Amino acid sequence: MAYVLQADKLATSREAAVQKLASSVRDLIVIDASFSSDGDWTPAEIETIRAGKSGRRVVAYVSIGEAEDYRPYWQKSWDADKDGKPDATAPKFLNTENPDWKGNYRVRYWRPEWQQLMLPAVDKVVAQGFDGIYLDIVDAFEFYEYDAATKDWIDDRLNPETGKTYRQDMIAWVSTIAQRARATHPGFLVIPQNASQLIAHADYREVISAIGVEDLFVVGKKLRTEKQSRFVVNFLQQLQSSGKPVLVIDYPKSEAIHAAAFEAAAKQGFTLLLTDRQLTTLGASK
Repeated sequence: MAYVLQADKLATSREAAVQKLASSVRDLIVIDASFSSDGDWTPAEIETIRAGKSGRRVVAYVSIGEAEDYRPYWQKSWDADKDGKPDATAPKFLNTENPDWKGNYRVRYWRPEWQQLMLPAVDKVVAQGFDGIYLDIVDAFEFYEYDAATKDWIDDRLNPETGKTYRQDMIAWVSTIAQRARATHPGFLVIPQNASQLIAHADYREVISAIGVEDLFVVGKKLRTEKQSRFVVNFLQQLQSSGKPVLVIDYPKSEAIHAAAFEAAAKQGFTLLLTDRQLTTLGASK
């Protein structure tokens, strides 16, 4: 597996980046739908990357749980003063800025206005020739499950706007994306990142093709204990039982733990990628 969101930093030119991805030995390559500010990947570039290895799949990264102020759909008037809070004229789906990621705003992902804004992005990656879509911020429901009064998270918290839980709303959103893409591209891969709790739902396991999970085996320069990883692993094994791959992305700060991390992943039967958190390199994968 390769996971490169800043392909413009992978090589000295766009053409060189294409060739570096094409010549890699990875079976699955996740890249942003756009190369950089230079524009979207072309169908010819996607085909060149895919053709570099027999059976390779090339998948487009798309965030579906936050609005990003560097994407084409963003309107400066949504937060003109850049205080991290939507202005009065901003769409109702827009929520506050994520304090951990400047320029990324939480959204009410269940609202039709947000979904209608994002579905054309799904159409675009299909038209570009990607084999699938890699969905980020699927765990956006966790923000809405937090209860400020008790300072704790409430599992399966009810969304008063829909009458369903925030988790069910996210499953429905992922299902809508899958249906949209597969209507014109049967077999289109749908791979969510994180939100392993949703795997407990059979309808979710059925609609997704695999799952990507970050920070499972490694924390900084250390390996997590089995006890620390067990909560997430228990969910992942349910998907694994359905015959679907588990892809782990870890960001070690020391090469000394690489071997132990790969051993931990192999023990579970998971594919592991060790890479930089900025996602500028091919990293190492087994």
